[in-house]
Amino acid sequence: MRGPPLVLLLLVLVTSSYSWKKEEFRNCNQTPFCKRARSRQPGSSNLRATDVSISDGDLIAKLVPKEENPESKPLLLTLSVYQDGVMRVKIDEDHNNPKKRFEVPEVIEEDFLNTKLWLTRVEEEQIDGDSSFSSVVYLSDGYEGVLRHDPFEVFVREKGSGKRVLSINSNGLFDFEQLREKKEGDDWEERFRSHTDTRSYGPQSISFDVSFYGADFVYGIPEHATSLSLKPTRGPNVEEHTEPYKLFNLDVFEYLHESPFGLYGSIPFMISHGKARGSSGFFWLNAAEMQIDVLGSGWNSNEIMLPSDKHRIDTLWMTEAGVVDTFFFIGPGPKDVVRQYTSVTGRPSMPQLFATAYHQCRWNYRDEEDVYNVDSNFDEHDIPYDVLWLDIEHTDGKKYFTWDRVLFPNPEEMQNKLAAKGRHMVTIVDPHIKRDESYHIHKEASEKGYYVKDATGKDYDGWCWPGSSSYTDLLNPEIRSWWSDKFSLDSYVGSTKYLYIWNDMNEPSVFNGPEVDFLAVLQECS
Repeated sequence: MRGPPLVLLLLVLVTSSYSWKKEEFRNCNQTPFCKRARSRQPGSSNLRATDVSISDGDLIAKLVPKEENPESKPLLLTLSVYQDGVMRVKIDEDHNNPKKRFEVPEVIEEDFLNTKLWLTRVEEEQIDGDSSFSSVVYLSDGYEGVLRHDPFEVFVREKGSGKRVLSINSNGLFDFEQLREKKEGDDWEERFRSHTDTRSYGPQSISFDVSFYGADFVYGIPEHATSLSLKPTRGPNVEEHTEPYKLFNLDVFEYLHESPFGLYGSIPFMISHGKARGSSGFFWLNAAEMQIDVLGSGWNSNEIMLPSDKHRIDTLWMTEAGVVDTFFFIGPGPKDVVRQYTSVTGRPSMPQLFATAYHQCRWNYRDEEDVYNVDSNFDEHDIPYDVLWLDIEHTDGKKYFTWDRVLFPNPEEMQNKLAAKGRHMVTIVDPHIKRDESYHIHKEASEKGYYVKDATGKDYDGWCWPGSSSYTDLLNPEIRSWWSDKFSLDSYVGSTKYLYIWNDMNEPSVFNGPEVDFLAVLQECS
């Protein structure tokens, strides 16, 4: 996150009517996968589950169209059960493709995978008067996982009462666009302003509805500048919110208040809560751009497919690419849901004690004298603080892991003097690297081929705070290891054990990129 210079801030305040550049960001109607998903009617999904069996401790099935369609090939569904009431459902294409769909690597905890419960049998049961059977498996004491064959649906229910907890495709909105070879006449290009996405293997979006039963409210999917309880974005009485919640990392300090517009973080994890049952949770492991509708009461007047349940919240999840890799958390309390979720993705580390105290951060400190002056004034006015932050101007020409030796000639001594008072210093590091042949990190990254490439195979060149910049491919374990070495005391010249790092701009900003972001650039090159 970046604070603007004072002059720019004053301009923004004076010309507030121009501060939000709406035309720079796509809305749902300008985002083809979102527009297509929102146009589908309940019950439009025509899939049924066949060839259900147990294999390697999982329930597997094929999802096939009810009516024969040469363009639609079977999808493979895998349902897995884990300890502590966690159910995982994966859906992917079940045939050889010219290109494998992207799956998010290295997020799932190894310890979690080791808690898998090996299914040995599946029970058959007719549900809600269906003519075909459904497959029922054990999830935990008091809960079962159900694969409804026709119409296709997956849900968790309470054992005995049969009450649903969470479900996918109860409203029949599931859609999975499959990869395919381009034929003459196919036009798959998508355009926004001056940018074009060529889509070599066609549109590959996925969308489906998720229903939370016994729920009065839903929370999560950060980060948005609105209430913790997520407001409906579609429905007959929805006036204020007409756009879905957008999961697309953006560095926009001029964001709108009370808006579903995306900000700095994107986590597709939602928690429900209600007096009738308690809490449940849902997580979709997917890194593509995502849009999520919270559907208001009465959004669907035809609820024939659904059991009668006044306390139910329906949501619509839409993403541009990837696979279905979803996790159901049965709760039943909020702490239970968080425990179940963090067992999958990892527990947060406890911060150092000093990190919970007061931090002094501003843009920017002019030089070491300015730092010492601010530090001494805190003492003079008896204001306690534990950490002082330095923004980008402390570097040599906006090159990270360097110091401006004119303005900050003795960084080690400065850190040690603060440390003598029990204080620490934080310096900034961003993911973009200045393209400057005299900059050792740029030179090394360029020579090793560590930068993300553009569609032509060249190092991608975007514009950020240092000007012309490139971005290391941190999905590559080798590059992550190389990057992490740059933080060591030996590599980071001028650092001490009292120096900590501000890992800024988790949203990969590109000021001249589509939607001022790097993610859309990656999608162009996919």
